[in-house]
Amino acid sequence: MTGLVALDAGGRVPPFEQVRSQIAAQIGAGYLVDGERLPSVRALAEELGLASGTVARAYQMLEEAGLVHTARGAGTRVVRPAAVPDSVAEAARALVAAAREAGLSADQAAVALREAWPA
Repeated sequence: MTGLVALDAGGRVPPFEQVRSQIAAQIGAGYLVDGERLPSVRALAEELGLASGTVARAYQMLEEAGLVHTARGAGTRVVRPAAVPDSVAEAARALVAAAREAGLSADQAAVALREAWPA
């Protein structure tokens, strides 16, 4: 799957986040569809000139977000995003409003959400 991700080597965004965000955006936009197999960690790392651990971190974050599922022997596949219930969307908007009022960035608000999420 050539051209899945385009890295900005001189950019301020870490490579793992560039990989994660670009794949997540393609899933959200419907370019990558439910059940579609992503390249292996090793293959994508080689294509991008990254360490395998960098791509593995991005894939792990995508899995934690429910956007992909990895199964031994079956690889990493796109998972159709679940519809967000209205109550959760409303709570997310409330978090955004509270974070902005407190002067937090989106990344800081996301960290707060991850810390509140039970392991």
